Amino acid sequence: MNQEQFDKIKNGKGFIAALDQSGGSTPKALKAYGIEENEYSNDDEMFDLVHEMRTRIITSPAFNGDKILGAILFEQTMDREIEGQYTGDFLASKGVVPFLKVDKGLADQNEGVQLMKPIPDLDELLKRANERHIFGTKMRSNILENNKEGIEKVVKQQFEVAKEIIAAGLVPIIEPEVNIHAEDKEAIEENLAAAIKAELDNLNKDQNVMLKLTIPTKANTYKELIEHPQVVRVVALSGGYSREEANKILKENDGLIASFSRALVTDLNVNQSDEEFNNKLQDAIDTIYDASVNKA
Repeated sequence: MNQEQFDKIKNGKGFIAALDQSGGSTPKALKAYGIEENEYSNDDEMFDLVHEMRTRIITSPAFNGDKILGAILFEQTMDREIEGQYTGDFLASKGVVPFLKVDKGLADQNEGVQLMKPIPDLDELLKRANERHIFGTKMRSNILENNKEGIEKVVKQQFEVAKEIIAAGLVPIIEPEVNIHAEDKEAIEENLAAAIKAELDNLNKDQNVMLKLTIPTKANTYKELIEHPQVVRVVALSGGYSREEANKILKENDGLIASFSRALVTDLNVNQSDEEFNNKLQDAIDTIYDASVNKA
């Protein structure tokens, strides 16, 4: 593990950019960027376009390690190059720590939750991530109802896979998302916090994880998790909130920093001049940084 990167993620001021839309969500991400589905005819062309979009974001002067601690990548982005370097190496050259999304999507809903689908060839993927100088990983589950058994199954599955990732020398981001429209969201978050705490308490002192959680309804619900010795950092997903709303409620949570995706890139468009594009991205970065660092 890169100790300098570990220290930056644990103690640095800033947030983590999520640039990890995968196969299913790529057309939606491109559409939001101003590229319609009739502008590409197959997956190869689609992924070329999304790599161009991500390259434009990552190479922007606004996107650097001053306010962005890390960036989460899709597998294809990790394996591609930006300006002659693998994406992870290019990010590191800008002071941004690279992460990799490793999950393969969600299983069907059961017991009020969606577990992760199996991750075949995880060992091979983690080996490649190490070769590409990736620091950590991210994997997402989804919680829709206050079903204690379902919530505990989500957390158990996440930590089981996390231990494999730790054994490979990477730092896992565990992401049990709570749907922002879920009934009893606050009660779900109380049960989730308890289930995560129980798993954290069972980790060895050399097993470190990160958490990516929906911004809680009750401010500082996750304070105990943020302060846990086995937790490197707790980051928040925007979860469908507008950037303005996400920033507002993020500010109420001490020690919680952003890891926004849609809320980061929502104002960007393929037809913008470089100057307009960079200014819009800078504005987004500035407000998200402020909500992550300067608490209410």
